[in-house]
Amino acid sequence: MSNKTVEVAAGNPADIRERIRQEMVADPRVVEAIVAAVHEQVPVYAALDDSRLPEVRAIAAWGLERLLHLWATDGTLGPADLRRFRGIAAARAADGRPVQAVLRAYRVAGTVLTDEIAARAPRLTAADAFALARMLLTTLDTLSEEMATAYAATDEDLAEDHDRALRLLLDDLIAGRHASVGALTDRSARLGIQLPDPYCLLVAEPADGDRPDMAHDAATGLLDALAVPGDEVTSLATVRGSRAVLLLPAGVCAKVGAVLGGRSWRGCAITGESLDRVAVAHRLAADALDTAPGHAHRSGRVLTDADAHVLALLAGHPVAAPDHIARLVLGPLVDAGQRHLLEALTAYIDTGSANAAARALHLHAQSLRYRLRRIHELTSRDPRDPWQRLTLDIARTIGP
Repeated sequence: MSNKTVEVAAGNPADIRERIRQEMVADPRVVEAIVAAVHEQVPVYAALDDSRLPEVRAIAAWGLERLLHLWATDGTLGPADLRRFRGIAAARAADGRPVQAVLRAYRVAGTVLTDEIAARAPRLTAADAFALARMLLTTLDTLSEEMATAYAATDEDLAEDHDRALRLLLDDLIAGRHASVGALTDRSARLGIQLPDPYCLLVAEPADGDRPDMAHDAATGLLDALAVPGDEVTSLATVRGSRAVLLLPAGVCAKVGAVLGGRSWRGCAITGESLDRVAVAHRLAADALDTAPGHAHRSGRVLTDADAHVLALLAGHPVAAPDHIARLVLGPLVDAGQRHLLEALTAYIDTGSANAAARALHLHAQSLRYRLRRIHELTSRDPRDPWQRLTLDIARTIGP
């Protein structure tokens, strides 16, 4: 960290501590050192994705300022501090991060804080050092008790309101608030459920132009319509504004289009992401619904991973490499054994009609139409449909 040190001279100890406090709070590298140490030394935090680090950094910055203030003033945690710590503990109970890991993170932060003070004030008086040790021990003891109590209370509340607990679980998955698959597995076990894996994340909304906030009853009704009798896994449903979000077994995707079509709804179903990337799947699906043109939605058909990735590419923020997007759209057509079908697709797109494509390839028109039907069967994309033809055209252009 900084080579700058605080000279310790005779004077008011509070003034010396305050100078150290001001320097450390003003140096953003101190917070980064705390976050890096926690990320490295606490396994649960090592698994956090980038979307969670700003929250960890904000808590570290607040904790640093409060601990240094307590040391500088010989103070103790006040009611506002305790409320903040209880709130943090409740949030960790809701997102499944073990309280033991949270408390260990605070101990690691305390060690970094001590090392930073020692580096900046090598001739710190014994009284100041003892005051620092006493403050850290007292504070860690108090926050451990407060956070453990709040964590347990929240955990019990979630277990008693099972339906709400399941909604919160999906909310947290969508927001990316799970540190690891292990933490997710532990939370699922506490709720007595098994999540679908592989899964289908469906984001759906009414197809008309009216976009009021959706009621949870509507999302639950859609979940009931897609339920598989006797399935051992638990499907989840929640609401995001005007949209229902469902986590379903991957096999259910086959009937999603028919169910949504019967309700005059449209949707996007993502099946290619892992359980620790539900947040990525939700962002893909939601962005696809935001940007897809009207003709991309056909009754009985939902947008898929391939549609969502093509739309993200067109919007200028792809989340996958071009060859991966091409393979999602083209499927078996990228195989060497299907080269004749890819050639037929290319000719059809380039010429604009089956007859012209047949002439270009020196084929009978019926042979060309047969190949177009095979393309539809293998990719679930009809080259005659404007939107699906566009996705096929993009894929064969950017593909391997």
